[in-house]
Amino acid sequence: MHCPVVVLGGGPGGYAAAFLAADEGLEVIIVEADKRLGGTCLLRGCIPSKALLHVAKVIGEVDELSHDWGVEFSETPRINVDKLRARKEQVIDNLTGGLAGLAKRRGVKVIRARGSFLNSTTLRLEPVDDSDDSGIPEGGVLTFDQCVVATGSVPAMPAAFDVGSDRVMDSTGALALKDIPKTMLVIGGGYIGLELGSVYARLGTKVTVVELAEGLLPGADRDLVKPLAKRIDTLLEGRVYLNTHVGSVAAVDDQVQVTFEGPGKFGHERFDRVLVSVGRRPVTRDLGLENTQVVVNDRGFIEVDHQQRTADPHIFAIGDVAGDPMLAHKASHEGRVAAEVIAGKASAFDKAAIPAVVFTDPEIAWAGLTEDEAKRAGRAVDIEVYPWAASGRAQALGRTEGLTKWLVDPETHRVLGCGIVGSGAGELIAEAVLAIEMGCEMHDITESVHPHPTLSETLMNAGEVHFGTATEIFKPKKRTSA
Repeated sequence: MHCPVVVLGGGPGGYAAAFLAADEGLEVIIVEADKRLGGTCLLRGCIPSKALLHVAKVIGEVDELSHDWGVEFSETPRINVDKLRARKEQVIDNLTGGLAGLAKRRGVKVIRARGSFLNSTTLRLEPVDDSDDSGIPEGGVLTFDQCVVATGSVPAMPAAFDVGSDRVMDSTGALALKDIPKTMLVIGGGYIGLELGSVYARLGTKVTVVELAEGLLPGADRDLVKPLAKRIDTLLEGRVYLNTHVGSVAAVDDQVQVTFEGPGKFGHERFDRVLVSVGRRPVTRDLGLENTQVVVNDRGFIEVDHQQRTADPHIFAIGDVAGDPMLAHKASHEGRVAAEVIAGKASAFDKAAIPAVVFTDPEIAWAGLTEDEAKRAGRAVDIEVYPWAASGRAQALGRTEGLTKWLVDPETHRVLGCGIVGSGAGELIAEAVLAIEMGCEMHDITESVHPHPTLSETLMNAGEVHFGTATEIFKPKKRTSA
């Protein structure tokens, strides 16, 4: 079988590339090992985790109503795990069914197989199971003119933690929601560990978090992390241990015994389940890339240029396999670039801002230049912060711990970056992304009328801080608005 364009991987980057290439009039085949399109994000990542985080958020809001507002409920929540799991799967099924329909309407063929390169223009296809509807051609060989590698990433599982017990889970295992354990250890204080740890804590699990670094969410600005760290510490009743090394992990009876070395936690303790969330690795092994001209760096990423081209003229790479940040929305945009380039258009991936969102409670979001990046580069910036304690909407919600900040060029007043922590930060950051991509000046933000009372006003208000004209807080003017 021959097809002009083959996409290896059916995740958010892969199907975006395939669908756009088909829209451009190209014949396209997707090779995907899973029964359904969607990749890690839809099947065992972004979407199911956010569905469960919604449940956790509602439980938290009910607790706040009782504690802070005097609205009492007669019963504590009872968790029907089977129904909860079924609802999460229904969300996944609805979305994957939609993708299957879109592929069919666009004429994109999906072959269920594992693909590996025999050479720069040939894939060997291996069946995933004994099903007859895989679409694998006779001989198991598929040739192409252009191939887009979109194989994504998988959770990293250090050998020391892989003890052969399903009680030691990665994010995929945690999202399977086999039960609600009485106790659980989360190894890693990054966004995955904090998101899933929050879910289990709200469902009634006694969760403990250990992080090797000196703070949670390494890489995020500390002023954004501080409100979240405080709330997480309260939710977990102080069971957050930083600067702590996990020495060993062992399955003992029906539990997992873990040893610790840290200032706040030392010795060993047993847990019903352990979630290992220490990062992800790109899926570039066993793809036969050594049979092509593709260059893979020492971190396992495929090297690409601004058009997603690899060193092999027949092969493109997008998404997690093409380097950090490993985010679904980055993959989708890279997929579109690759498809347009294959279709002969002058396209390139040149983004000033790729937003990052941590869907905890409160949420953290940032885009463009961060404060830490500016400090490391020795770059002069004005950092303008608006505390949500001054926001009427935040006060009404009882969520005043948040803040919004802009990083602004002191000479041109051009917006360079934005960071937000607070309820709905992931939704609010989109305005900042647009402003950074358009090269807006701070006046463009402050002169745009924002609805009142909303949290979106805090973006305008933080801009007003830059000019010393914020109404709800007092900060003397330090420059004219000319």
